[in-house]
Amino acid sequence: MRYHLAKYGGEVPSVRRLQGFTYIGLLIAIALIGIGLAAVGQVWSTATKRERERELLFVGGEFRQAIGRYYEASPGVKQYPRRLEELLEDQRFPVIKRHLRKIYVDPMTSNWGLVLQGDQILGVHSQSTERPMKTANFEAADNSFAGGNTYADWQFVYAPLEVPNAAAVPIPQTSQQSLPPPNLTPMTAPSQSPTSPSAR
Repeated sequence: MRYHLAKYGGEVPSVRRLQGFTYIGLLIAIALIGIGLAAVGQVWSTATKRERERELLFVGGEFRQAIGRYYEASPGVKQYPRRLEELLEDQRFPVIKRHLRKIYVDPMTSNWGLVLQGDQILGVHSQSTERPMKTANFEAADNSFAGGNTYADWQFVYAPLEVPNAAAVPIPQTSQQSLPPPNLTPMTAPSQSPTSPSAR
């Protein structure tokens, strides 16, 4: 057979040469797979972060509205809650009022920071120092978040209706301490869907 191939100008393929080609092809395939997985991982990471941003905006808005309902419902002098749990069970009335369905977890760090005025809670914020992906095109209530450097800059503060600009609310201190893990058991939602104080 060797003589026959040599006679007609043929070449006997080397087993070692074939193994070398196979090895190179395998390396190229592994490299392409790695590049593909890295791209998929980047896309997944970006999508996950955007989803967490949307969740942060939603649950932060829920806290802000609940704080607003608590404040506006105050009998006598308007007051903010002193504990987030008071949003679940407002015991200032003969019949307990519920302004929030449950204590939501911060999607970024699991623990909220508090925006305080004295011992009263004006709002909440994430304690994440990550840079947001979303920097513009916020809802009207969140316009102050535009251009924020970190998620901690997204402060969900309730401003009373008589204050035209949320930035005018005095915020003397911001709590940086972590809250204890909340009781995540969902509370029974009120029979009537809550409305934003601004809608009253």
